[in-house]
Amino acid sequence: MGLLTPDPGLLFWMVVVFGIVFFLLAKYGFPVIIKMVDDRKAYIDNSLKAAREANAQLANVKAESEKILAQAHEEQARILKSATETRDRIIKDAQEKARLEGDRLMEEMKKQIETEKESAIRDIRRQVALLSVGVAEKVIRTKLADAKEQTELISRLVDEMVESSK
Repeated sequence: MGLLTPDPGLLFWMVVVFGIVFFLLAKYGFPVIIKMVDDRKAYIDNSLKAAREANAQLANVKAESEKILAQAHEEQARILKSATETRDRIIKDAQEKARLEGDRLMEEMKKQIETEKESAIRDIRRQVALLSVGVAEKVIRTKLADAKEQTELISRLVDEMVESSK
């Protein structure tokens, strides 16, 4: 026979061997292969489902993080506003204390100046009195060189004092 046409006996044995191999594969091979393909399909489906869930969770986390970030910005703005108000209040209190302290120091300085002024005036009056007494003493000594003039002056001063006390 030729190369292109098979012999009928060869064809028979080829069909028998093919049937046996097909039977063995159908009985033992295909179920295992189909089970592996189904398992692989289930694994892929589960992976896709998990990926969808992960995407949904990621979107939730992203939304939640944006919400938390917005809250943090609001809290930051509130804290900055509070800090600004506190700073302004502290500055105002410090200015008020400084003004009050300045007023108090000014009053103390005025009192001290007034006290020193009065002390200086008393000192000047005392010095003027001492000078006046010294000058008067010198004038009286020259005028009242004798005893008669001294007694007349003493009598006249005593009479003036008596009249002024009445």
